[in-house]
Order: sequence, then structure tokens, then C-alpha cells
Amino acid sequence: MANAAGAWTGRGAAVPTRIVLLRHGQSPLSVERRYSGRGNPDLTELGEAQAAAAATAVAARYPETAAVVSSPLSRAFATAGAVGAALGLPVEVDDGFIETDFGAWEGLTFREAAERDPEVHPRWLGDPSVPPPEGESFADVEVRVSAALSGLLERYAGSTVVLVSHVTPIKTVLKLALDAGPSLLFRLHLDLACLSVVDFWSDGGASVRLVNETSYLP
Repeated sequence: MANAAGAWTGRGAAVPTRIVLLRHGQSPLSVERRYSGRGNPDLTELGEAQAAAAATAVAARYPETAAVVSSPLSRAFATAGAVGAALGLPVEVDDGFIETDFGAWEGLTFREAAERDPEVHPRWLGDPSVPPPEGESFADVEVRVSAALSGLLERYAGSTVVLVSHVTPIKTVLKLALDAGPSLLFRLHLDLACLSVVDFWSDGGASVRLVNETSYLP
């Protein structure tokens, strides 16, 4: 039987590629609410518990998963490792899903970054083409995430893939799926170790099925 989305869109029995998006668990910079991009902190003890809980939930809900793909950063890779162990799958690393390079703002709080660069920071908040000093713009993130996502959809067409990544890449995948404007990046909240799910269809359509679920967390 075709799923509901396939039925009402006329896709019939077509099988989508399902991307299960999992944000990594807590790290020390998460606790302190600091910009955490290419810095590479490990998970905290709570982060490890979050990863384990998420892994159990993912394995129970998506046992058909064909692949577990992760950002190369340790907080994501460790979270993905828990998922891979629960599913009996290796973890594939894809650099395209690494977090934004926050440049000179890495490790700073929101207030510290705003005080350091009072002209650039407010522009960055409203314009995805503006990068942090020495960093990467959200527009540039979208270019690489879009390319990595296209590769993923090609490699695992018609399968379920768990993608473990970070706030900005996950928001970017959701933005692309929804064909939404840049304001989504600033208005959508994603909790640590949350799940979001998108079905991508071979005709270019997409159905966002779940966003920011955390009911399984300790």
C-alpha cells in the first residue's frame, strides 16, 4: 500500500528515500551555549546518555535502515556510533554534513560575538550570505549540504538513511525539503539529540514527516 503522502500527490507506489536526521548529543559548548562549529569537543556524560537513548529509539522505529552517515566531528561521530551499534551497521563519514565554520566566533557566547563584532553580527543574523569573521556563511553551508544530500539520495535511493549531524546542516536539509526561505534557519529550534524525518521522492518532491522529536530522551 502506498503511504498517504504518495497517494495524495499521485506518486502511487513510488518509494521515497527516507532521511532520519539526528542531532548529536550534548557537548561542553552546548552546556555553555557557545558557538560550536569546527571545534571538536567530545560528548558529555549526558550527551552519551542522549546518544544511547536516541540510538534505541532509532533502531526500534527504523530497523530497515540501510546506512548510518555522520559528520566527521567527534560529537556527531560518537552519537552515530551508538546508532550504528544499535542497528548493526558501520558509520559512514561525509564531510559535507560538518557544522558551520563560525570562524572567530568559535567558542564565544551570542553576547560575546555581538560585542566583538557589533556591525557584522546583526547582519549575519539576517543575511545568509554574510559569514562570521574568518568563517563560513549559511549560504555556503547550503551549497555543500545540498551537494552532500544529492549524493546521499543517489547512493541510497529508495532506502532509509540515518544522518547524524549538527544544527545548521539539519536545518538546511529541512529548508531544502520545505523549499523555505532563509528565515527558517533563524526561527526553527532543534534540541540536542532530536529526531527529524524527511521523505525525498525521485521526482524532486519531499515530505517533512517529523521535526525536533525528543520524547525518548532521559
